[in-house]
Amino acid sequence: MSATTYSEAFTPEQIPAPEPVYSCPQCSHWIPEGTLACPDCQTLIYGEHLNRVAAAASRAEQEGKRLEARELWHEALRWLPADARQGAQIRQHVAALDGHQQAEDDRTARWKKRLGPLAPIALAIFKFKSAIFLLLKLKFLLGFVGFFGLYWAMFGWKFALGFTLSILIHEMGHYYAVRRRGLKADLPMFLPGLGAYVRWYNQGMPLGVLAQIALFGPLFGLGAALLSVGLFAITRQPIFQAIAHVGAWVNLINLIPVLGLDGAQATYALTRLQRGLILAACIILFALMHEGVFLLIGAGMAFRMFTNDTPEKESTGTLVGFLLLLFALGAFLYVIPDPGRIAR
Repeated sequence: MSATTYSEAFTPEQIPAPEPVYSCPQCSHWIPEGTLACPDCQTLIYGEHLNRVAAAASRAEQEGKRLEARELWHEALRWLPADARQGAQIRQHVAALDGHQQAEDDRTARWKKRLGPLAPIALAIFKFKSAIFLLLKLKFLLGFVGFFGLYWAMFGWKFALGFTLSILIHEMGHYYAVRRRGLKADLPMFLPGLGAYVRWYNQGMPLGVLAQIALFGPLFGLGAALLSVGLFAITRQPIFQAIAHVGAWVNLINLIPVLGLDGAQATYALTRLQRGLILAACIILFALMHEGVFLLIGAGMAFRMFTNDTPEKESTGTLVGFLLLLFALGAFLYVIPDPGRIAR
């Protein structure tokens, strides 16, 4: 059984009327029944009731219930003197509410007139789109929870939560890069045990722009690793060091230019010479740090030097961004070593 509080009431009938008051709540002077303001100190006699009604009216407005809010504001006017300053403000506010409601009604009427007999169908489509949007959000949440649950079972909840959030930040890098260009993108989709991706619609974007969107994922992933290092520096908890190291390693893996990885999407904007330069950088980084992932990236670039997907025009920005990410993530792995085990 639930109770309705004053802040949840949306009609005057749901708010009990106050008991008659015969003395001013401020100066305690006797006043005749029905007096709304003390003639001596000008205090509003039913101020507490007015506050209740105003709170309910504001709550109704926040939830888009303009008609209920209008009734409540009119109820408040009953407990104010005719010449009260608050009464004038409420009447002005009610007029604004009426204007908004009228504009909304006019807009709805125009659309119904334009659509004619198709109006009910359009309304059904709108509701269907809303249901689809909720379904997509549900798919995102289910995927996120499934991803988290898998790594919880394998490594404990602390690492699982940090790792899942770092993957989410990586994918939000793609999402941000797409949305800032005014393109449509879905929320990240998590595939437990495999990874995650953001589905979007490129609408014929240049290769350089597609490469930037691809590299924004590892860039945000680097940011997530740096955040984990900051938490490690503050807490000295090895779990944050593990999350940072694994996160940086996963983002380097994403730069391998094969299949649907970010490195493959970025490589489409690179000429053979630029791919060769990245190959040389990988060889140098492997010689300095002995991280096998650089051999994988280098091998992928060596293969892509002989494929028939090189562009006619080089993309210097893509080359610079790719190299900076290689060096930054490589330096990160060198400075923040693997702690050796993941604490449960």
